[in-house]
Amino acid sequence: MAGVGAIGGSLAGRRASASTAQPAQSSDSMGMLTDLSRCVGCRRCEWACNEAHGLPNVPLNEIDIEAVYGARRRMDANSFTVVNRFGEGDAATYVKRQCMHCVDPACVSACPVKAFVKPAEGAVTYNEDLCMGCRYCMVACPFDVPAYEYDNPLSPRVRKCTMCFERFESGGAAPACASICPQEAITYGKREDLLALARQKFQNAPGEYVDHIYGEREAGGTNWLYISKKPFEELGFNCGLGDKPYPDLTKGYLAMVPLVHSIWPMLLMGLYAFSSSRDQAAEPGQHGEEEVER
Repeated sequence: MAGVGAIGGSLAGRRASASTAQPAQSSDSMGMLTDLSRCVGCRRCEWACNEAHGLPNVPLNEIDIEAVYGARRRMDANSFTVVNRFGEGDAATYVKRQCMHCVDPACVSACPVKAFVKPAEGAVTYNEDLCMGCRYCMVACPFDVPAYEYDNPLSPRVRKCTMCFERFESGGAAPACASICPQEAITYGKREDLLALARQKFQNAPGEYVDHIYGEREAGGTNWLYISKKPFEELGFNCGLGDKPYPDLTKGYLAMVPLVHSIWPMLLMGLYAFSSSRDQAAEPGQHGEEEVER
């Protein structure tokens, strides 16, 4: 697809480990820019995402475009991205939603076992082998993104968009949704370049776009960005998140979680041992009192 990845760079050979400390985001961190004015709601991005991640899918030529637009959908364990329609007819705007890949992610901060990490390249990734299923990430996310496999009782995972990190990690390929978009509504590249591209679009079409790049500052900034010709408030976006990264609001509490997990069992064991020893100490005295009464 022309234009996709034109402002990106190869990330081949770069790997992130969930056991290492989270690196600071690079100025070359990758991201995505969705121009909502170009989306026609074909849902090919949904199909490509499902295909790339082995999720339930149908043949490309059997996508029922209209079937899902009667209700608002959100991501789930089998759908990492969804497209919703706002308005009808020529006035309709189609909004693709997925993980926002925050610059300073609340899910990473909330995870006590480092199952979520934020590599310097930009995507928020997940290691199912480390996950203990606490679901703190689901509570922490300001965009309500992570989904849990409730129908998988033996080895449930938290599921979400990874910005196809495994694709460009191995060879620099653009994420599946950007690669298939027939309208070039989704552009993949360096975050700084995407911000510049968005501002250039504003200049090229003065007065047409809302003068705001959603994700530039929301919740401390995200690596997935949006521009629109309609107010974001009318398109289901949370516009009350503020500019402060969410981990800054929770670091004090979340820092205590591993400590509580360590101390609480020892405290309970200590109370049990104290209670048992007290009961044992009381038994001889009780027998002695009985003998005196006799």
